[in-house]
Amino acid sequence: MHAYSKIALTGMVSMAAGQLVGTNKAEVHPSLTWQTCTGPGKCSNVNGKITLDANWRWTHKTGGYTNCYTGNKWDTSICTSNDVCASTCEVEGADYSGTYGITTSGNAVTLGYRTNDNIGSRIYLMATDDQYQMFTMNGNEIAFDVENQDLGCGLNGAVYFVSMDADGGKSKYPSNKIGAKYGAGYCDSQCPRDLKWIGGKGNVKGWKNIGNDPNSGIGDMGACCAEMDLWEANRESFALTPHPCTTSALTICDPSTCGGTYGEDRYAGVCDADGCDLAPFRHGNTDFYGPSKTIDTTKKFTVVTQFKGSGTNLSAIKQYFIQNGKKFEVPASKYVDNGTEITEEFCEASNAAFKDAQKFKEVGGLGQMGDATGNPMVLTLSVWDDGFANMLWLDGVKYPTDRDASEPGVPRGTCALTGSEPATVREKFRNAKVTYSNIKFGPIGSTYTI
Repeated sequence: MHAYSKIALTGMVSMAAGQLVGTNKAEVHPSLTWQTCTGPGKCSNVNGKITLDANWRWTHKTGGYTNCYTGNKWDTSICTSNDVCASTCEVEGADYSGTYGITTSGNAVTLGYRTNDNIGSRIYLMATDDQYQMFTMNGNEIAFDVENQDLGCGLNGAVYFVSMDADGGKSKYPSNKIGAKYGAGYCDSQCPRDLKWIGGKGNVKGWKNIGNDPNSGIGDMGACCAEMDLWEANRESFALTPHPCTTSALTICDPSTCGGTYGEDRYAGVCDADGCDLAPFRHGNTDFYGPSKTIDTTKKFTVVTQFKGSGTNLSAIKQYFIQNGKKFEVPASKYVDNGTEITEEFCEASNAAFKDAQKFKEVGGLGQMGDATGNPMVLTLSVWDDGFANMLWLDGVKYPTDRDASEPGVPRGTCALTGSEPATVREKFRNAKVTYSNIKFGPIGSTYTI
């Protein structure tokens, strides 16, 4: 429900995003094979690559090694303004495995949660070294395998689409020299303000620490766009969640108009920060997903997500699982009729049953989500923890924490209200990792026929 920003963690090393290209470390994108399918059993390999989001990368003063950003602060003697920062700082290539714990092998990518002092990561699938791979989902499905047995309470391994520009905003914003090659241009439904760079400018003005993560902060700018969460999960709980915005593409906001995780009014922005989630535990099916449950998260499994519709018309989003050669449908909600897939009717009914905010409907509901999924979106994979709500919206025994756990929709999982804060999980799960593999894309019914 609450897809809090995937970039709440910028790492515990002195790294940040910049807008000029550095020369100290060449950027070499790791290879990742995936498949396109035209029909059952008719899939072909695509030799893709991945790139690391710019927010995690080392940025320094042009022509030297002085950090532009350290800990959770900009060096304001270098970055005297948003524009000056863009023309003064440069971003370097990434040591994927050594610094970030990101490795690829054939069709599999593994994201380490903590590598030395770096926390979390976010990557994108690439079509070329300078362009993101774009996916148009209506009428199609996407499948991938998951191994997330290491991700305990408080962690989130996510696979999702966002309405980013294919070139990372390089053509739209001339001061953005790094583009998609260096992971620029991120946006999502939280209108995140913890991005170091937005629209080709530094997010220096108003930058301050916030939440309980000493290594991140927020500035006065935020980056809003539509977000389709295929998979937000750990080994305890998962959620499938569309997050429409009144304008699907990137919209730059300020503190009074961003809303989302970092806003004084969560619902002030152009996006639905909560979304309409289909999460089995929240819908009363507590035995479906988790260690030794129907979908046993101690073992590998496959997730298939289907987008029913065509053009920009989206009528339903459906998800099923494959494990040990068997197909498992998402069980019907115990609170909403016909609650096995996301439809407009499902969202309205669950909103009423759970007493959620009305933002999903206000921004255009599933119809507006279809505007995003009916146009090209970028595939994003991440692993993160939550310095704002400790991931309780995903896996907590109740959320919001001031409501009674007997109310429908309030229990999200089995995780206690304490013990999932970043300071705890960064030690408890310091060796955790998540592996995604065997990504397939094609018309509905083409990736698997089980």
